[in-house]
This record gives sequence, structure tokens and C-alpha cells, in this order.
Amino acid sequence: MIAEELINQMIPPLKLYDTVEKALRWMDEFRVNELPVSRNRKYMGLATETNLIELPDRSQTLDQVTLEFQDVFVMHHQHFYDVMEAAIKNKIQVVPVLDEEQDYMGIITINDTLAAFGQMSALQGQGSILVLTMPERDYSLGQISRLIEEDNVKILSAYVSPDEVDPYNIKLTLKLNTSDLTRIIATLERFEYRVTAQFQDGAKYDVGRDRLDMLFKYLDI
Repeated sequence: MIAEELINQMIPPLKLYDTVEKALRWMDEFRVNELPVSRNRKYMGLATETNLIELPDRSQTLDQVTLEFQDVFVMHHQHFYDVMEAAIKNKIQVVPVLDEEQDYMGIITINDTLAAFGQMSALQGQGSILVLTMPERDYSLGQISRLIEEDNVKILSAYVSPDEVDPYNIKLTLKLNTSDLTRIIATLERFEYRVTAQFQDGAKYDVGRDRLDMLFKYLDI
């Protein structure tokens, strides 16, 4: 599931000529701590409740206040895991989405990412999700499939997305028809594939569940 599919169409961006009072009122109405600000379809940053609530003059416009997180956003084609990572890293409740022209498209809320996680986990019945990161030149779904199927496990779906940290790497998200990833992970790591996230029932080492715990801890949802 990609970011574009998770955009919340009910929350519009603020404009630079909007007032602090309006921004705080919208935050209360939409139950978020931040809202995006745009100008001529360009993302300008987030207006944050923490910054605005202390201002004595709430009639001043947003072009007179400091906007935060100007460099925090995801591209519309990125995986929803990237949205989750951006929210966790920056401790924000909304993540802006941009297109190839760097134009603002909308925002995704943390609740949207949690809903996507639940939907993805339920997709195609019981099973697990495994995320691998690797150099693009090393990507071979055929080889990865062979290693997995040798353990009598089937790949139900596969999704490739770019790695925003390293342009030479990709992320491969696999939906598997098993809830026990222990042997699969051991096999893949033996062939030098790097497992960066896993979502499974009863997992001892479950990076995905750790990320969700971090969401609740840092964002107080």
C-alpha cells in the first residue's frame, strides 16, 4: 500500500494568510497536533500546536510565525511503512505527501497508517509480512522465492519500493502464508539478505510491533 492511497481527503491544508486562531481551531476539530501549510500548491511546513498555543496574538497570520518540519514529507509512491517511520522519527501525527513536482497532495494521519497496517495484516488471511532491504543490483525475486519455498512457505504477494535513505537500495515487502518466520529469516540472512521489519503473530523479535509500540509511546494515541 502506497502513500497516495492513504491521503486523508477530509483535512485541507492551511494557507499562509490564515490566522493562528484558525489553525488552532482546525487542529481541535480534526484532533491533530499539526497541520500542513501550503502556498501555490507547495508545501511550506507544519503549523504545530506546541508552537502556536503560546503566542499572545492569535490574530496574526501564519506567514508571521515559524513553521516546522519543512523537510519532513513522503513522496506519493512510497510505502506506508515509510509514512510510519517519518511519523515515529519526528514524533508527529500527520505526514505530508508530495508528487514528483514537489507539489503538495495531502496528508496522512497516524490513524490512517494504523488502519493500513491492520488492513495489510488481514490481507489474504493469516500469515506474516517480511520487509527486506537490499542493493537494487542484488534483487532477484526468483532466488528469494526459491529460498522461501524450500521451507514450504508460499509468497502471497510482493511489493518493491525505493529506499529513501539510500537511492541504490530497494525495499521488498513480502506477504507469506506462515506465522512463523524464524527459519525463513535465518535462511535469508545466511544468504546475506537484510531483514529490516517483520510483522507476525507471537514473534519474539518483531520489528513491526516495536514500531507500533513507538507510535503509541511517542504520539500518545
